[in-house]
Amino acid sequence: MARVAVVYFSGSGHTHLMAEAVAQGADSVGETTVDLLRITGEQITNGRWRDEGVMDVLNRATAIVFGSPTYMGGVAAQFKAFLDAVSGVWFQQGWKDKLAGGFTHSGSLCGDKQGTLLYLAINAAQHGMIWVGSAEMPDGMGVNRLGSFLGVMGQSPLDMSGAPATLEAGDGETAKRYGQRIAKIAQQWQEVIKQI
Repeated sequence: MARVAVVYFSGSGHTHLMAEAVAQGADSVGETTVDLLRITGEQITNGRWRDEGVMDVLNRATAIVFGSPTYMGGVAAQFKAFLDAVSGVWFQQGWKDKLAGGFTHSGSLCGDKQGTLLYLAINAAQHGMIWVGSAEMPDGMGVNRLGSFLGVMGQSPLDMSGAPATLEAGDGETAKRYGQRIAKIAQQWQEVIKQI
């Protein structure tokens, strides 16, 4: 059975909705266990992130999908603290040959989201992970409406009113399909790993 872990930070709730959509897509693929792991500020003490329960789940995953809002052209500080904290895993190559993917969200159409996805992909490469991009062609109906193939991008208009977060339907569908893609590849990858 493949295990997909979706690990993410969300400040205003939009990235959380994307994470749920990725998890829902992965969960729709039979023989797949999905873990939704939210990074929170409470896990950070004196600037260092720590949560042994989350680490245990990530270490057992076949695939890890990373998600962060794009803040000022990069990952959120809370998510960066998490990535810095897993450098011990990097040193031991503990995630080598795991699958990886990523998604991000911002309030503007561009928002330099590509920088966030590149950061996530570079981090995965340093861990020796195998990156899975998005394979959805923009369809004019909202699927991959932002034209991202490195990972999934979402966008919602900036709203300072405090209203609950919403997600464009196409962004949610793109994230769901991405979760399905990663789960299917994770199942295939497990068979490959057995032969290596």
